[in-house]
Amino acid sequence: MFSIIRDAGWPIWPLLLCSIAALALIIERLVSLRAVKVAPPNLLEEVISVSRSSLPGADVVNKLAHNSVLGLVLATGLRAVIAEPRITEEALRNAFENAGRVAVHKLERYLNTLGTLASAAPLMGLFGTVIGMIEIFGSPTASGGSNPLMLAHGISVALYNTAFGLIIAIPSLMFYRYFRGLVDAYALELEQSSERMVPHLMRFAVPRGSSH
Repeated sequence: MFSIIRDAGWPIWPLLLCSIAALALIIERLVSLRAVKVAPPNLLEEVISVSRSSLPGADVVNKLAHNSVLGLVLATGLRAVIAEPRITEEALRNAFENAGRVAVHKLERYLNTLGTLASAAPLMGLFGTVIGMIEIFGSPTASGGSNPLMLAHGISVALYNTAFGLIIAIPSLMFYRYFRGLVDAYALELEQSSERMVPHLMRFAVPRGSSH
């Protein structure tokens, strides 16, 4: 492996950095996009159950906000109703929508970078191969002159860069697509949970015309 890296020349070093960055991003997103950290399965039902008869206290809401991404969105709706008892349904929906947008933006963190690495790695590999070809054909004595075996060896070494670029790009693209689908699924779940919470929380809102 080290001999391949040495023979491939300096263009392979940026590819090595890309591979390290892509691996780090994939591991980070695998950890951050787990269901337990984004949308625990029974969280919505638990929140509805706890707030069935009355709104929870500030400590419970704060604990919910730190529970997960979904917990933060639900806590935003609870805080909106607690802070403004006369809140309208439209205002409550806006609070949920704003919290949802922030949550989705958080879930999409680093995905553009991973997608860029997946797109750039093959081009960087091709660039390294072109540089290798230029060096081979620009310096006949370095490749053994008219010796076809030496020339073939030089070309195969130059192609290491393209191969390495593809090795980085293929898994990076696969994980990028996987994470993008996961984020879309979570975004839909956040939206549906918010829709269920709106009528549930509006039961606690004081009508505008009421004096109480």
